[in-house]
Amino acid sequence: MDIESIRKEALDNLKQIKNKEDLDLFKKDYLGKKGKIREFFSSIKDLPIEEKKTLGQKINQLASEIEEIFLLKEKDFNKEEKEEIDLTLPAKPTELGSLHPITQVKREMERIFQLMGFSVVEGPEIEDEWYNFDALNIPEGHPARDVLSLGKTFYLKGGNVLRTQTSSAQVRYMRKMKPPIKIIVPGKVYRYEKTDASHETNFFQLEGLLVDENVSVANLKAVLKKFLEEFFKREVEIRLRPSYFPFTEPSFEVDMLCTVCNGKGCSACKRTGWVEILGSGIVHPNVIKNGGLDPKKYKGFAFGLSIDRPTMMNYKINDIRLFHSGNLNFLKQF
Repeated sequence: MDIESIRKEALDNLKQIKNKEDLDLFKKDYLGKKGKIREFFSSIKDLPIEEKKTLGQKINQLASEIEEIFLLKEKDFNKEEKEEIDLTLPAKPTELGSLHPITQVKREMERIFQLMGFSVVEGPEIEDEWYNFDALNIPEGHPARDVLSLGKTFYLKGGNVLRTQTSSAQVRYMRKMKPPIKIIVPGKVYRYEKTDASHETNFFQLEGLLVDENVSVANLKAVLKKFLEEFFKREVEIRLRPSYFPFTEPSFEVDMLCTVCNGKGCSACKRTGWVEILGSGIVHPNVIKNGGLDPKKYKGFAFGLSIDRPTMMNYKINDIRLFHSGNLNFLKQF
């Protein structure tokens, strides 16, 4: 069989192919290792060199032509092929994410305070020393400013710090807003300290600030009691214990009657019957003044609480480090 005969036969066969299976057989018959093109090459191996060279070129051209038409035909079949969908098959399971437990508690706290008329605002995590210390009546030489002290501040290049408390937002917003001011500032804070089951180098706080012309300790106590009752969904008893914070005067630690033993004393409250919940107080006149307001006209109260600790209490989590571990087995529980 000569070259032209093979060419005509191949093209005729290609026209008659109706499916992918027949096309695969065609490829094997003409372009395969034992196909007709390869047999043609074998048949001219004993011819004189010049004649073999001439025929070899023609066979190569024939092979290229057949292969080109074959590929076009194959492309058409691939376009026509459609994936068959079996509608009776069950859907593949989809894993849905969930909110982090701290996020859930943070949103619940925000909801409660918003119902009491507070606005939710944010402050920068990288602060300058003035807002983080000076504006809050923490003078030079105060232990909280020393990186090796109880304050355990992370200092950055350029004189900035990672905020040690969300209180740094107080003066920022007093300078932007006119009284009455009612805000909460949830966010992450940083402390340089060893980590253990109850301490982390970064954790979440919620700061509260109310400034107006007539503000008293009675207002502070009422707001905190209402918040705790809404959060724990039960009536609670609280007490204000005198304390010291540079940015408030007077200052109070707020204790809540232990919800585990109802004040009888247990391991959760260290046998005292009370659990320390947050710090609070009447805003110091110097802080009011640094906020651009007249301390003779305006007063305010502020409070700050950890979001991590109530989350641990709410979900009975015994190690604060789990919140930042990235452990999916832990997070999938919530």
